[in-house]
Amino acid sequence: MAENNTSASASSQDLEDLVASSDTGSRKLGGAPQKILLGGAAAWSLFQLWIASPLPFILRFGVFSATEARSIHLAFAMFLAYLAYPALKRSPRDRVPVSDWIMAILAAGAAAYLYLFYDQLAQRPGNPITQDVVVAVVGVLLLLEATRRALGPPLMIVAIVFLVYSLAGPYMPGMLAHRGVSFEGLANHQWLTTQGVFGIALGVSTSFVFLFVLFGALLDKAGAGNYFIKVAFSLLGHYKGGPAKAAVVASGMTGLISGSSIANVVTTGTFTIPMMKRVGFSAEKAGAVEVASSVNGQIMPPVMGAAAFLMVEYVGISYVEVIKHAFLPALISYIALVYIVHLEAMKAGMKGLESSNPVKPLLNKVIGFLTGLLALMALSFVVYYGLGWLKPVLGEATPWVVSVVLALVYVGLLKVGSNYPELEEDDPNEEVVRLPRTRPTVMVGLHYILPVIVLVWCLMVERLSPGLSAFWATVFMIFIIVTQRPIMAVFRGHSDMASDIRAGFVDLWSGLVDGARNMIGIGIATATAGIIVGAVAQTGVGLVLADLVETLSMGNLMLMLLLTALLSLILGMGLPTTANYIVVSALLAPVIVSLGQQNGLLVPLIAVHLFVFYFGIMADVTPPVGLASFAAAAVSGGDPIRTGFQAFYYSLRTAALPFLFIFNTDLLLIDVDLWHGLLIFVVATLAMLIFAAATQGFMLVKSRWYESVLLLLVAFTLFRPGFWMDMIHDPYRDVPPAQFEQALGNLGKGDNLRVQVDGVDAYGNPTSFFVLIPAPEGATGTERMDNLGLQLMQEDGKTLVDMTTFGSQAEELGFEFDQQIVSVKAPVERWAKEWMWIPGLAVFVLVVLLQQRRRRGSSTPAPAV
Repeated sequence: MAENNTSASASSQDLEDLVASSDTGSRKLGGAPQKILLGGAAAWSLFQLWIASPLPFILRFGVFSATEARSIHLAFAMFLAYLAYPALKRSPRDRVPVSDWIMAILAAGAAAYLYLFYDQLAQRPGNPITQDVVVAVVGVLLLLEATRRALGPPLMIVAIVFLVYSLAGPYMPGMLAHRGVSFEGLANHQWLTTQGVFGIALGVSTSFVFLFVLFGALLDKAGAGNYFIKVAFSLLGHYKGGPAKAAVVASGMTGLISGSSIANVVTTGTFTIPMMKRVGFSAEKAGAVEVASSVNGQIMPPVMGAAAFLMVEYVGISYVEVIKHAFLPALISYIALVYIVHLEAMKAGMKGLESSNPVKPLLNKVIGFLTGLLALMALSFVVYYGLGWLKPVLGEATPWVVSVVLALVYVGLLKVGSNYPELEEDDPNEEVVRLPRTRPTVMVGLHYILPVIVLVWCLMVERLSPGLSAFWATVFMIFIIVTQRPIMAVFRGHSDMASDIRAGFVDLWSGLVDGARNMIGIGIATATAGIIVGAVAQTGVGLVLADLVETLSMGNLMLMLLLTALLSLILGMGLPTTANYIVVSALLAPVIVSLGQQNGLLVPLIAVHLFVFYFGIMADVTPPVGLASFAAAAVSGGDPIRTGFQAFYYSLRTAALPFLFIFNTDLLLIDVDLWHGLLIFVVATLAMLIFAAATQGFMLVKSRWYESVLLLLVAFTLFRPGFWMDMIHDPYRDVPPAQFEQALGNLGKGDNLRVQVDGVDAYGNPTSFFVLIPAPEGATGTERMDNLGLQLMQEDGKTLVDMTTFGSQAEELGFEFDQQIVSVKAPVERWAKEWMWIPGLAVFVLVVLLQQRRRRGSSTPAPAV
């Protein structure tokens, strides 16, 4: 028994080291260096809270410009990186060598240079003096070394390649050659402007990402992580393969707290993986389920991975829009993973764990569920419309009144929770584990939901910026973490006020430190990725890569998407998700959009960015380097490579979704109304479950090969019915270009005119692309042409663009003088593409009937679904 405890404790220590080396730094210091490290981390968190708050503007003190804030943000990140991450494996872990102290101070000074000399630099834009160049060179070199320590060599190597390419342009072969960049020009562009290191990526890290990471760290310190796991197990643990289903749900909820796949795996996996093994999952499959669900935590709104905040800047839409577009694919991906786990449990004939809940008739369960659902809907209705009515009445006093109401609700929930025993952290390695009862488990931690509600309310209803929304949610979280212990103790009648308040402040301190330490890697990654983005902008290599990829893909959009997915996976083997997204989206997102235009498929920019984002997070799973798989294998005791392959197999649904929403943007809820959106959700969920059954080779019984093929075909039909309908009936009819105006006049509301345009690009090369023109305002073709801002002329039998009005819709669509209108296609009346769902569902019913007959005919029937 002692040996078991020793090995368990050693394994736990290994896991802590694994997370530390990848997320927070593997040094374990003592004495003054430890105080400096922790104090610096806490100071960074407090600085970020200060610049996010309205206080600087109210007090007219401590107001920082965006560039100054980025400079201080990177200074903290680099200083802490050199203290927390040792240079080499053999470097000391219990102290900081003198060389590291020197580099930490130099790195912080170089990063803070833009803040310290902001006014002087503003006087000499683009004209650096020797001091500027020296600081820039030192800063870039120290940033690259900090990147190697915190994130490993791959990102550093990629950044160095782009720096060398910037300088060696004239010596490059063929199409890669460019006129080159001077040494001073490179130093100025990369370090002294907001085009390189201090660019958009670092700005997003400063403004948004830090606060969300800090919010998650505080939520975890308050006990929400343990609460989410317990709730998931109490609800799902008694079903077939219940611990695995609970792991999926718990990891989805923990995704609110942790933006790191590896930390998510270890946080939930240490509890869920042993439980899964107990009910019959192999070590590899248990680890793979945890990996697949933890990695998907980054795509689950409302708190997604750091890359989601970058989309706000890169795509130019609000964070609420990003959430709206990302929500449906993420949700159906999670539902499908629960179903995959269910199929695995059925295949192996697994049971669940013993439930502690009293046995209730099914009718009582249904009534209880519906009552809870109706109560939640009623509460949402009252809160939404009640506040909507109060705001005009109360005016400027509304925030104060809402704060008081929120505090009263919080105290009320603590009073409710005090009637139930505190949640204890169970040891999953114990022989007998009884699932916690659902009601006490849910009720004791309801107050943890309030900060998430505040966050979602600020984002979705008040439409505050992501940074300000996270700030108010974090402020409320700080209030909770300090007060929950003493208030709960008072209600339970065993209060030690001083001790409880002290414990709350200790938790707050730990949360501030952990939030900052979790941000070191992200801050460094976004800064280094800025080098790559800066080099792309300075050298024009993006256009070269666009030509190269277009050549390799032979103008085929599907091949282009496959190449992009492959590049994301390869880069993701060494780059963190955020840096991977920045690099691939900067290089290839515009190419996919323009190639789609040339192929007649008009791909929204958000769809391309989500495509890149999905494959960036897939790299955490993909063998042989998927770090999340190694973390899960360390918990499960399984083989990391086999765990990785199994996790990739489970994640095929996540890999298929990006291709589907590129070709069917309905899945991203683009231009979809409420009822159509609900229908798409139901059908897309069914399609993803069918896809999961096809890839698992099991539905009611083990599938035959032709049944799996039919199921894949059904899933494709449900996801993309337009593919078959376009074959049956062309959605457009050809109109002579000379009749462009009449065709525009005949367009119905909500219809689009599809136009092919020939012209030249910015470099004088011939180009051809497609444009969708929505019906402009106006009753006649002439009025609509005027509102569109487009004038055409006929010359030698050709229809040419004569003029576009400045700032008009036509100019935004890409029309320019002297372009030729090659073809015009007007929409035709035809059946809705959704009719193709009927034959697809008929084939599905046929497969179900075939499998039901086999199941009835077998001597040992499989358990019912």
